[in-house]
Amino acid sequence: MLRITIPAVEQWDKIKQEFVSTKEQTLSLEHSLVSLSKWESKWCKAFLTKNEKSSEETLDYIKFMTLTQNVDPEVYNYLTNRNLIEINEYIEAPMTATYFSDEKISKTNRELITAEIIYYSMIALNIPFECQKWHLNRLLALIKVCNIKNQPPKKRGKKEIMSRNNALNAARRKQLNTKG
Repeated sequence: MLRITIPAVEQWDKIKQEFVSTKEQTLSLEHSLVSLSKWESKWCKAFLTKNEKSSEETLDYIKFMTLTQNVDPEVYNYLTNRNLIEINEYIEAPMTATYFSDEKISKTNRELITAEIIYYSMIALNIPFECQKWHLNRLLALIKVCNIKNQPPKKRGKKEIMSRNNALNAARRKQLNTKG
């Protein structure tokens, strides 16, 4: 969970012709499958793409990430650049110690990932629905680990088997002081 503080602001309201001041507000945010699902429901497009999001789309996602109750919608208009940087860093953080080698790009990496695809993976892999509230990158890492662990063992090639057997035989010959 990320906590950000939106500072108190005093600005001139051109319409009302008066100064308007806001109080400092602390928000709790969670980048999760729940917030992703809400955003995709509103915008009817995939969130997890490399496409740029408009200011309105970005602001909506921040609103959907918000766990703090009864937040005045005007507060989001006073997010600072530092707040936005913190939010982006939080969204991009891996939130896990697990890392994956990028030796092969699997078919699923090229697939457009939506909330429904993630929910399907959770169901197929028996991942409990409580995990939908986890940081999204952590949940995606868990899904990837489950997929890797559920794959059948990779078959070895003839050269690899022969090389392994030769190494084992050499080790045994050395251990037993024999020539064959």
